Amino acid sequence: MLITSLRQTSPEHVTVCLDDGGEIRATLGVVTELRLFRGRELDFEALQTLQTQARRALAREKALQLVSRRQMSAKELGKKLREKGFDEQTADCCVSWITERGLINEESYAAAIVRHYAAKGYGEGHIRQELLRRGIPRELRDEALSAMPESTEKLDRFIAQRLKDPEDRDAVRRLSAALFRRGYGGEEIRAALARFQTSLEDE
Repeated sequence: MLITSLRQTSPEHVTVCLDDGGEIRATLGVVTELRLFRGRELDFEALQTLQTQARRALAREKALQLVSRRQMSAKELGKKLREKGFDEQTADCCVSWITERGLINEESYAAAIVRHYAAKGYGEGHIRQELLRRGIPRELRDEALSAMPESTEKLDRFIAQRLKDPEDRDAVRRLSAALFRRGYGGEEIRAALARFQTSLEDE
C-alpha cells in the first residue's frame, strides 16, 4: 500500500491518503512517530500499526477533551468514547491511559455526587443507585456514602412542608412513597414521621 499524500486538515490532524483510495485520519504526532511520508510503501503490518496508532491517538484526544469538561468515572468515559464511534478495545486502552495519568479521580467524583444529591434532599438508597449508574466501584461507593452528611434535618423539613395532618393516612402513604423514591429507607421514614408527630404535640 502506497501513501499518495499527507493532507493536513488542522494544526494537529493529518489525513493519510492511500493509493487504493482509502484515507486514515491521524494526528501529527502519529505521522511523526511512524515517519510517514508521501511515496512510502506500507506493508500489511505497517498499515495495521498506523490504523491502531491513529485510532488510539484520536481517542486519547477526545478523552482529554471529555475529562477536561467535567468529572467522570472510567466506566462513563469508556461509554462516551464508544458512543463517539471508537471500538471497545480502543476505548478500553484509552481509559487505561487516562487513568494511569491520574486524570480520573473516582474517589473525588463519588464524594462530589454524594454531596450534590444529599444537598438536594435525596436519601442513601437513591444516591447509592446514582453512584452505581455512573460506574463508581463498590468500595468507593461505600466509602463516599459513609461520609454522607446527616439527612435528618432535610428529611424533617421535607415532611413538614408537605404533610399538614399526620392522621391523614392517604397523605402519609403518598408522602412515604415519595420519600421511598428519593432513596429513604422505611426506618428513616417512620422515625421522621414520629418526630413530626411529636413536634406537633409539643406546639
